Amino acid sequence: MLAERRSVLTTLALGLSTFLILFDVTAVVVAMPAIAKDVGLDIAGLAWVIDAYSLAFAAALLSSGALADRFGRRRCMLAGNAVFLVASVACGVALSEPMLLAARVVQGAGAAFMATGGTALVASAFPNVAQRTRAFGVIGVISGVAMALGPTLGGFLASWLGWRWIFFANIPFCLALSLAVPLLVAETNDKGERRLDPYGIALLTMSLGLAIDALLRRDGSLALRVTCLIAGITLAFVFLWQQWHSPRPVLDPRVFATLAMAGVATLLTALQFGYWAVVVYLPLFLSAALHISMDVAGVALLAATLPMLLVPLIGGGLATRWGWRRLFTIAFGLVVIGDLFLLSAALSDGPEIRLAAAVAGMAMIGVGGALANPQLSGVALALAPSSQAGMASAVTFIVRQAGFALGIAALGLTLGAVNVTAEFAAPFALAALVALLGMIAALVLLPTKSLLHSP
Repeated sequence: MLAERRSVLTTLALGLSTFLILFDVTAVVVAMPAIAKDVGLDIAGLAWVIDAYSLAFAAALLSSGALADRFGRRRCMLAGNAVFLVASVACGVALSEPMLLAARVVQGAGAAFMATGGTALVASAFPNVAQRTRAFGVIGVISGVAMALGPTLGGFLASWLGWRWIFFANIPFCLALSLAVPLLVAETNDKGERRLDPYGIALLTMSLGLAIDALLRRDGSLALRVTCLIAGITLAFVFLWQQWHSPRPVLDPRVFATLAMAGVATLLTALQFGYWAVVVYLPLFLSAALHISMDVAGVALLAATLPMLLVPLIGGGLATRWGWRRLFTIAFGLVVIGDLFLLSAALSDGPEIRLAAAVAGMAMIGVGGALANPQLSGVALALAPSSQAGMASAVTFIVRQAGFALGIAALGLTLGAVNVTAEFAAPFALAALVALLGMIAALVLLPTKSLLHSP
């Protein structure tokens, strides 16, 4: 009985770290209009509030695993938790755009160490396969709650107490983690197993940063923006070349060297554009189109986010029954239709038509995204050789984060004034187009049958 209680507490503690990591992305989304007004952010600044976190998260993931192996997984998680706590306070007291963005960078880096350390600690805390599977299942549910309810909770916090309390709310949970984890989980490490790659980290960070800056920069000349974009793409190819020829790559591009895995990478990227990046701009759209408050916008966003909690329960069964090609074709088809509904809402005049089209669009992208999102990681692991399972998981995570950051920047590039409803037509159209490319990739590149349950 005591062991079972300890197991439950350990799972909840490690799951709490996952909740915080995701909550500080989804909750901030609803408070974007208030943050823009208070700190003085334009469209590019708003996009950077999310992208600064995601970019730092992606870059730090490349080093956090090696450092956790060398210095200890628990120490890694607790250090990340401490950094996340300090950065959350800094975000909450930020009075200017540079201060807020710098704090978000630090917060994203801390989140990466929390994620890496927490995942590794689950494996060590539950050596029994059945217990470990159950623990990951519970943490998956907690992740779904953070994604589904984050905007709603964030909307209520921002509306009642102010947007800064979205960050201040992290304080008691981070303190609880700093006390609970040392009591519940033993330290583990594996010295000498993995190495740091500072050149790879620098190349990936600079390539993504330059590309995002080129897309979002509105105060520079076209020549400067094109130069930044070309430089970012060039550095991305240099990063891939460096990793390809490295004897021990931290992110092996060979994982996506087959057509099927290239299809998975395309789907991962398309989902970030068609669903996740769209969710970031929905509160701004709802505010412009329907003139609703932050707490009401948070509730309205449940149409897009609640399916992430409910639909994945049936997604695995549908993958087995339909096969991957059919499942992902239907899922991305729903995302395309949903984005087109949002496009029609942006171009409509009457508030009733806007509301109906917006709700229908959010529900469509929510169901489509929820069908595809959890299954994509399973597909990547099933298609990759067993010897590359860990690398496939790491690459998949990086592609998600990079695609999310680039998706936000690309949609922000097409968005004009945030207080004009029709200006949102362009980003919604771009999201629909990229989701359509994902649907085509599913039809052409993925195998017909699912291998997830093959003997």
